[in-house]
Amino acid sequence: MNDPVSNDNLDISRRRLLGTVGAAGAAGLVIGAAGGVGVASAGEDSGAAGSAALASVGATEVMFHGKHQAGITTPLQARGHLVAFDLIPGAGRKEAAALLRRWSATAKALMAGRPSTADTGIALDAGPSSLTLTFGFGRTFFDRTGLTARRPQQLDPLPAFSSDALDPKRSEGDLWVQIGADDALVAFHALRAVQKDADGTARVRWQMNGFNRSAGATARPMTARNLMGQVDGTNNPKPTDADFDRRIFVPEAARGAAGTQEWMAGGSYAVVRRIRMLLDDWEKLSLDKQEKVIGRRKADGAPLSGGTETTPLDLDKIGPDGRTVIPDNAHARISAPEQNGGAAMLRRPFSFHDGIGSDGTPDAGLLFVCWQADPLRGFVPVQRKLDRGDALSTFIRHESSGLFAVPGGAAEGEYVGQRLLEA
Repeated sequence: MNDPVSNDNLDISRRRLLGTVGAAGAAGLVIGAAGGVGVASAGEDSGAAGSAALASVGATEVMFHGKHQAGITTPLQARGHLVAFDLIPGAGRKEAAALLRRWSATAKALMAGRPSTADTGIALDAGPSSLTLTFGFGRTFFDRTGLTARRPQQLDPLPAFSSDALDPKRSEGDLWVQIGADDALVAFHALRAVQKDADGTARVRWQMNGFNRSAGATARPMTARNLMGQVDGTNNPKPTDADFDRRIFVPEAARGAAGTQEWMAGGSYAVVRRIRMLLDDWEKLSLDKQEKVIGRRKADGAPLSGGTETTPLDLDKIGPDGRTVIPDNAHARISAPEQNGGAAMLRRPFSFHDGIGSDGTPDAGLLFVCWQADPLRGFVPVQRKLDRGDALSTFIRHESSGLFAVPGGAAEGEYVGQRLLEA
C-alpha cells in the first residue's frame, strides 16, 4: 500500500459512458497503447446476456487478446479474487500446458460475456462487466515442470522485511490467477470456472477476495480511498508517461539479455501482499497525527506542503516549528520515486474484510498487487526503504506474500504462456 495506489490515476478509460458510468471504461475505447488491451461495449445480444438489457457497467468488455494481459492497466474493478494453485503430484509441463489452454479459452469466453464450457449458469443474465483474468507463474512452477533453465532471475525470492508476519500456507504458489469484475456474480462465476478447469491438474493453495468502489458510484472519477480512509494512489505511474512501458513491462529489447527470458517479453512481474491494517490502533490517532503519518491531508489527498491532490510533494518545505512540513518518516515521503532512485511500480490493489477476529478486531486491509518490469528495481528497494523507518509500519502487518511472472498477452490463436510451455 505504498503511496501511489489508484485506478483513477491510470488516467485511461475514465470517461462517462452514456452518462452513467465513472470507472467502467467507455464503449470502443482502447485502454492505452501501453496496455494493448481493448474495451468495448457488448450489445444486448452478446453471449450470456442474451436479450437482457444491460446497463453500461454490465456491457463493458475488456479484450482477452493483446500485447499485454488484461488486468494490469485495466481500471480497478469493484470486485476481485486472487487465487494461487499448486500442480498436483504427477502433473508436469504437458498437463500445465493443457490447463493454460483451458484457462485461456475460459477467460476469452467469459470476458466477452459468453458462457464457458460446462457453465454453471451463475452469470446467465449478466454481461462482461469489465471482467479480466490474468495468469502468472510462481518460482516453484519451473521446478515442477522441468523448466528451471527458463526461470527468470526476477523470480528470485523476495528478501525478508521486518514488518513481515507471513503465513507460508497463504503465500507463493505454482500458478496465480487474478480475477476482477464490476459485478460480484460475474467475478465469482469466473472464479468457479477457473477452479473447475484446474480439477485433476492443480489444487487451490490459497484464495483471497477483495473489493473497490463500485463503478459509477461518484459523479466524477476519483482516486480510491483505502480502509484507513486515506486517498490512496495519487502518484501511480500513468500509461501516458514516456517511461511507463520501460518501468512496468518487460521490453522486447530484453530478449537475450542477462537474467531475462524471451517468453516474458511484453509481460510483467506481480508482487502480491496481504497487508492487514490495524484499524483499531489507527483510528485512535487524531486527524493531525494520521495526516503526519501519511504526509497528505485526509480530506482531499493533497500533500501537507500545500496545493491539491496532484501537486508534487515539496519535501524541503519547513514549517513554523523549524521542521519539514512533511515529516521525515511520512509514508508519502519515503515511498516517493524521487526518494528511491526513480523506482516505480504500478499499484493495483483490492481492499479486503474477512470478518471480526476473536479479539474483536477487524481482519481487514489491502490485497496489495503491484506491477513492474523488474521487482528487484521496483518493489524491493522501495519496501526496504519503508522497512527502515516508515511511520505507517506501526499500523500494518504483511501477512502473506507472492511473486509471479506474468507473461505477455496471447495473440489470436495462442493461449497464455504458450511461448514458455511449447518453446
